[in-house]
Amino acid sequence: MKKYLMVIGLSVYSVYSAASMNVYQPIGSSIVLGNYGNRHALSTAAGNPAASYLMANLQGFRVSFLGPVGIAVEGGGIDDINDRVDELEAIFDEDFTSSIDVEAIKTEAQSAPDPDAFVVAKIDEVLADINSSLDSADAVISDISQTTYVKFATTVQAPFLPIIYKTRRRGVFTLDASASLVGRADILADNLTLTGVDELEAVTSAADLDGVDVSGADVESDTSVYMKRASDYHFSVGYSEMVSRSETSALIVGGRLNFHRLALDQKLTVLTEDDDSSVSYSDFFLSRDSVSSGVSLDLGLILAARNFQLGASIANVNEPEFDYKGLVSNCTGLVGADKTSCEAALRFAGEGVFSLKETYKMEAQMTVDAAIKSKDQHFSLAGSYDVNAISDPLGDEYQWATVSLSYFSDNWVLPGMRIGYRKNLVGSELNYYTAGLTFYRRLDVDVAYAPENDEGNSGAFVSVGYSFVF
Repeated sequence: MKKYLMVIGLSVYSVYSAASMNVYQPIGSSIVLGNYGNRHALSTAAGNPAASYLMANLQGFRVSFLGPVGIAVEGGGIDDINDRVDELEAIFDEDFTSSIDVEAIKTEAQSAPDPDAFVVAKIDEVLADINSSLDSADAVISDISQTTYVKFATTVQAPFLPIIYKTRRRGVFTLDASASLVGRADILADNLTLTGVDELEAVTSAADLDGVDVSGADVESDTSVYMKRASDYHFSVGYSEMVSRSETSALIVGGRLNFHRLALDQKLTVLTEDDDSSVSYSDFFLSRDSVSSGVSLDLGLILAARNFQLGASIANVNEPEFDYKGLVSNCTGLVGADKTSCEAALRFAGEGVFSLKETYKMEAQMTVDAAIKSKDQHFSLAGSYDVNAISDPLGDEYQWATVSLSYFSDNWVLPGMRIGYRKNLVGSELNYYTAGLTFYRRLDVDVAYAPENDEGNSGAFVSVGYSFVF
């Protein structure tokens, strides 16, 4: 059982094996800048599809070099998660049945005025004490399950991507690709139940104790670790173009087709089961069984002027759907930990805790952004806002609002600097403080940190990328 609990504690430090979807967990300078497209921050081209027009020179190519690579951790009770794991271990390791001593009850009954009444009362007292301890343990487990979870993520963009090419006719084509995976682990609480004491509960006299066998007395529970993961191989083709222009502003429109190879899975493991599951945690998070393919469409427009910029985009216009591999619905032929976990999954699913076979809809989301900026976008005060909330592949809701102040330097010595604030208006409702630096006009480092809120949730992002000079 201890090894199953360790996955909760260790997963905080296991971000190398997981990743996230860009839409929900931003990477690169978008951590700070949000959906605002800045020509000096190539990673922001992944937001509004029209933004790639701003990134290109008058004619020719612009490419990245390495990254960005993003890592994220989010969760409830992260600061004291090891203490919560220790609490669970102590509960499941406790010998609740040690107070059941039939021989001691027999001995005490011999000196009692009414042995039969004493035996019945003593058994009721012992069982009541055990059940009281179980109720206290249930309360702790329930609290842990409601407040503790871990979500870990990372995104890896393919080398030299995105590639942006502006034609002689000023149309801009964009190619991009990335690999991403996101995982989450939760505790599902189940009451502790005393078993193997039916004979003891049926005792009505001292003589009945002679045939009582409590060697099988034990405490059972389906309290489990429930994990979900989604990994995506993502390739996109985009096009943007200026459709009108005046002396003071230009209107740019763009679209992007995203090709997804998405692998979704879920796993449940009962904590009180000491045997090993046939599928290890590393195999679960890294496997890509039951891959679903789909295409999503993004649309966007930008009104760019000398000292301001307005943008609007809609991601996943067509809302493609993807199927989870899901949990087994028939436990026949399974043994050991796999059988125990399968039966627990069926019970939790029957109670409506989750579905054995889920479907993920990549929901449409509209985002608007605005910025006050210098003519060359070296200085910007910008904000972006997701008009509606959507759920990520693991079911967590996101609706970001961001504000940022940035300076991108043409000086090789003086770094570019940006600071900002982003808030998830739904779901975890975390408030992130963001900052980033660009060294030698090439190396981008961006971070975000959300201190623990009233619900006990906190999180952190970090992203590093190296681009060619623009």
